[in-house]
Amino acid sequence: EVQLVESGGGLVQAGGSLRLSCAASGFTFDDYAIGWFRQAPGKGREGVSCISPTDGSKYYTDSVKGRFTVSSDNANNMLYLQMNSLKPEDAAVYYCAASPDGDCRGYVYWGQGTQFTVSS
Repeated sequence: EVQLVESGGGLVQAGGSLRLSCAASGFTFDDYAIGWFRQAPGKGREGVSCISPTDGSKYYTDSVKGRFTVSSDNANNMLYLQMNSLKPEDAAVYYCAASPDGDCRGYVYWGQGTQFTVSS
């Protein structure tokens, strides 16, 4: 059974930091692009970041560049998102997802999400 389980949400002050984790199981982690998405209340889902399995390339949406860092621990099938200098607009439900495409598209597996809020 494929599982993606996010954790690490909560309440953080603006300007603070938070690290989200995603535990993956049930598929060959090394063969999949793993990404982070977010959805804020009343808004559509937005791709935040991704790691490609092809060459380890990392991608970020413009609004988080320089503040967020994605990383993976392939030995333990874990994905992380280190978020610094958090802003109120970063608050959302964050999901991790897995894609067999090396270019971070076509996600087929999704987690249930973890939520955090940012107090100003």
